[in-house]
Amino acid sequence: MSKKVLIIDDDPDFVEAMSMLLETKGYAVVSAHTGAEGFAKAKSEKPGLILLDVMMAGKTEGFELSRELKKDASTKDTPVVLVSGIRKEMNLPFKFEPDDEMLPVKAFLEKPVKPEVLLRTVEENIK
Repeated sequence: MSKKVLIIDDDPDFVEAMSMLLETKGYAVVSAHTGAEGFAKAKSEKPGLILLDVMMAGKTEGFELSRELKKDASTKDTPVVLVSGIRKEMNLPFKFEPDDEMLPVKAFLEKPVKPEVLLRTVEENIK
């Protein structure tokens, strides 16, 4: 079991807070601040789980990246958890549900995410 988590998020404060939380629980953490950098690190670092933001350079960058990760042979089996404030930001009346085609992720967590919820989700989904 890999205890490495890749955080792909453009918010340095969120990345720092989540990194500290995960590291206190024994996880190794690497981070990327763009979708392209995250895709490259997912391939080179071989994390056991990816925490992925939705809104980075583009409003839907994380959605698109989750589908790209699923298509690539070297990352297709890496679990992805979306962590985003997109529902609040865009005032969306619906929740996002994982789906093999459109949203191939293990879970969708709303920002701000409670530390215990994040840790439980990581533990349940890391490979």
